[in-house]
Amino acid sequence: MSGGILFGNRLLDVAAISCFSAQFYKVFFPVFKGQKPQWARLVQTGGMPSSHASTVVSLVTGVFLLKGFSSIEFAISMVFAGIVLYDATGVRQQAGKHARALNTLIDAIEHHEGIEIINEKFKELLGHTPVEVFWGSVLGIAIGFLFKGYILG
Repeated sequence: MSGGILFGNRLLDVAAISCFSAQFYKVFFPVFKGQKPQWARLVQTGGMPSSHASTVVSLVTGVFLLKGFSSIEFAISMVFAGIVLYDATGVRQQAGKHARALNTLIDAIEHHEGIEIINEKFKELLGHTPVEVFWGSVLGIAIGFLFKGYILG
């Protein structure tokens, strides 16, 4: 496999394109609801589709295309993807729910007692729902196959 255009590695290039595609979609998804694009979403975590999922699944897809199902590289990428996907829907989603609960509690205490506990809100949009991870994974597979010729060089 010869070097890629962006990172000198075609698999990294496709993973980056997949990540950017998911993030770019998040910017313009509000337009479908009659709202303005949300440019801040280009660099934020969470939301539909999961860029974590699209990134690692496009990597797995690329490794599959390049090295095959039985390769050690495919096995490594699958385990890596499994950990990332589990973390995105499990740990990070729960952390976002905890942040939301803490923000609500802090607001209630501050307004009730007139005291300030913390100066900034905890970030609530951290993880993904299973649906967001599913569609991110579909995007990752699609981008992997869309760039099959580029990956195989």
